[in-house]
Amino acid sequence: MTRGRSLTAGPVLPVLMAVLVFGGWEAAVHLLSISKIVLPPPSAIVVALWEAVGSAEFHWHLLITLWEIVAGFALGSLGGLALGFIVALSPLAERLVYPYIVAFQTLPKVAVAPIIVIWFGYGLSSKIIITATIAFFPLLANTIMGLRAAPADQIEMLVSCTATRWQVFRMVRMMAALPYIFVGLDVAIVLSVIGAIVGEFVGAKAGLGFLLMQKNFNFDMAGTFAILVVLSLIGVVLHAIVQAVQRRVIFWMDTAGDRPVSL
Repeated sequence: MTRGRSLTAGPVLPVLMAVLVFGGWEAAVHLLSISKIVLPPPSAIVVALWEAVGSAEFHWHLLITLWEIVAGFALGSLGGLALGFIVALSPLAERLVYPYIVAFQTLPKVAVAPIIVIWFGYGLSSKIIITATIAFFPLLANTIMGLRAAPADQIEMLVSCTATRWQVFRMVRMMAALPYIFVGLDVAIVLSVIGAIVGEFVGAKAGLGFLLMQKNFNFDMAGTFAILVVLSLIGVVLHAIVQAVQRRVIFWMDTAGDRPVSL
C-alpha cells in the first residue's frame, strides 16, 4: 500500500503521462501522414530546439525577452504594491483612483499595446511598459485584499496597547498581506511572459516574439513550437523562483492549506 502510494506521489505517473502523450503524438503524425506545416512531430521540435540552443542569434533574442519580462515585472509589481498600500489605507484614494484603475484594467492590452509602441517607440521601453501594465493589477488587487484581511481583534489589541499606526501596519497588516502579495507576484510573473510577447508581436526588432513571427511567416512550425517550449520553460522557472522566495519569506505559512486564492 505504501509503495503504491509513493509511486503515485512520485515522478512515475508524470513521466508515464509524458511518454503516452508525446509518443502518441509522434505516432499519430506519422501514421496519419499529417503535414509538418500543420503539426510537427515532437522529434522535429526537439531537433529545432537543439539547433536554437546552439545558436548565438537565439541567445540574443532570449536575453532581450528575459530583460523585458524581468524589468516589466519589477516595474509593474512595485507600482501595484505602492498604489495598493495607498488605496488600502486611504478611503479617499480608493474613491478617487481605484475606479479608473479598474476601468483601465478592463481594456484589452492587445488594443492598448499599439498606442504604447507609438508613444515609446519600437525599442525595449515600450515592451517593458506593456509588460508592466499587465503585471500591475494582480499586485494591486492582492495587496489591497491582503491589507484588509488583517484580523480586527489583533488591530484592536495593539491599539489598546497604544501602538502607533506604523506598528499596527508592520506587525499585523503587513503580516496578513504577505501571502496575498506573493500570490499576486506569482500571477504577475507568469503574465509578464505574455506581456513581453504581446509587445513584441505589436512591434519589435528583436526578442522571442519577433523570432516567433519570423518562424510563422516562414511556415517553420517545428521552430515555432520550439520557441513556445522555451517560453513555457521561462514561465515555469520564474514561477518556481517566486515560490522559492515565498517559502523563505513566509516560512510560517502552510502552502498546502493556508495559501490564499489568487484574484
